[in-house]
Amino acid sequence: MDASVAIAWLVLRLVCGLILAAHGAQKLFGWFDGPGLAGLEQGMRAQRFAPARLWAGLNILGELGGGLSLAFGFLTPLGAAGIVGAMFMAMMKVHWKNGFFNSKRGIEFPLSLLAISTAIGLTGPREISLDHLFGIVLPYPWLFVILAVIAVAVDVVGIAISRPAPSTDTMPRASA
Repeated sequence: MDASVAIAWLVLRLVCGLILAAHGAQKLFGWFDGPGLAGLEQGMRAQRFAPARLWAGLNILGELGGGLSLAFGFLTPLGAAGIVGAMFMAMMKVHWKNGFFNSKRGIEFPLSLLAISTAIGLTGPREISLDHLFGIVLPYPWLFVILAVIAVAVDVVGIAISRPAPSTDTMPRASA
């Protein structure tokens, strides 16, 4: 493969992976003015995720774990699928209601990260990666597709269980 393509793929992996790893570090450690694990769990509870610690852990795994996996090109389909799951959930639960543009906290930014990680997940990390260095040969694109579908399915379950319960009081009350 052409060296410039391998370098370009490395740049994409590093930028996308390190951005996500930094977001995951905010959520786990409280670094970079992040909420830390306790704050993330509180946010998950406020969004009706139960158990909050499980959903916080999945979020951190997708962002920090997936980000580092992508950046290093190590077990790349797992990391890329974790990012797809984390970004899909972020778009649906947080950003969708704000429209498209990032200036209004819309889906633009998480959609970009999801698209980059999907492209890398479908093609593999290329030559400049730990997968290549260690001779790890994974079945692209099928392994990524299967893992990404599972991640999105878990997200759909999370979205469903975190919805507010329908109101049982649908009839207007008569005034006394």
